[in-house]
Amino acid sequence: MRTTIVFALLSGLLTSSAMAADAARCQKVRIADLGWTDIALTNTTAQLILNGLGYDASQTLLGLGVTYSALKEGDMDVFLGNWRPVQDEEYKSFFDEGSVEVLGVNLEGAKYTLAVPKNVSDQGIKSFDDLAAHADKFGRKIYGIEAGSNKPLLDMVAANRHGLGDWEIVESSEAAMLTQVSNAVADKNWVVFLGWEPHPMNLDYNMTYLSGGDVEFGPNFGGATVRTIARHGFSADCPNAAKLFANLAFDLDYENYGMQMILRQGKSADVAAREMIKRNPDKLAKWLDGVSTYDGQPGLQAVKSALGQ
Repeated sequence: MRTTIVFALLSGLLTSSAMAADAARCQKVRIADLGWTDIALTNTTAQLILNGLGYDASQTLLGLGVTYSALKEGDMDVFLGNWRPVQDEEYKSFFDEGSVEVLGVNLEGAKYTLAVPKNVSDQGIKSFDDLAAHADKFGRKIYGIEAGSNKPLLDMVAANRHGLGDWEIVESSEAAMLTQVSNAVADKNWVVFLGWEPHPMNLDYNMTYLSGGDVEFGPNFGGATVRTIARHGFSADCPNAAKLFANLAFDLDYENYGMQMILRQGKSADVAAREMIKRNPDKLAKWLDGVSTYDGQPGLQAVKSALGQ
């Protein structure tokens, strides 16, 4: 009888230990932030879920280069902003040497290239090569964002690609560019501008991304995949937290609408993330599939309770 009781107690302890598989250092999860609205939304989504699971997640604002160095040195744990292919070349050595590891893809289908309002594309403007023939309607101007971010367009004009050698790239800011677009749409004027997704502009305007810009921005409309990466050894140390991050995949609608709450409605990232999680119970269930609380209890119910759902 005594042997049976001891065996049962030991079995319970072993089961609990097996479920609470993350090392003690894993309870604090340090997430790198770049100050980008999309990452603010996805980071905060992850932070809310982790905290609901009994972890202590925090975000630290860093530059992109500093983020990679911090992961390499073990000063940060996770980064949800590995945009590919744009980061492939400059940060290739971090992956080659194994100082960072890939946990999963958190977004597919991102875009970054020239766009026009739909009323303009309906007139036959579907490609970079369609622009020059209608130079007068566009005022020979392409609206970009802040200086330093428009190099592909400046190089395009300098090389006279697509017959756009005498066009002007208007550099100002994202807000100023979008004001120009809003005014053009309201007046039904023609405008071509630098567009990207995820971003609320995709909800604000009925817009068309132009084909033919592979030299400038890459194939698939400047298509990008966003991955979640971590410091070396994170998956081995923290398999439960790593499982969450591997599951944590978003989509364009989630980010477009969440970013709209932040940028257009003035909501905090915390409020926006809570609202988007509440709107997407199926996503929450998928994110927490196979994930427990830090102390080994069922994860989904714990997070729902923490978020008041």
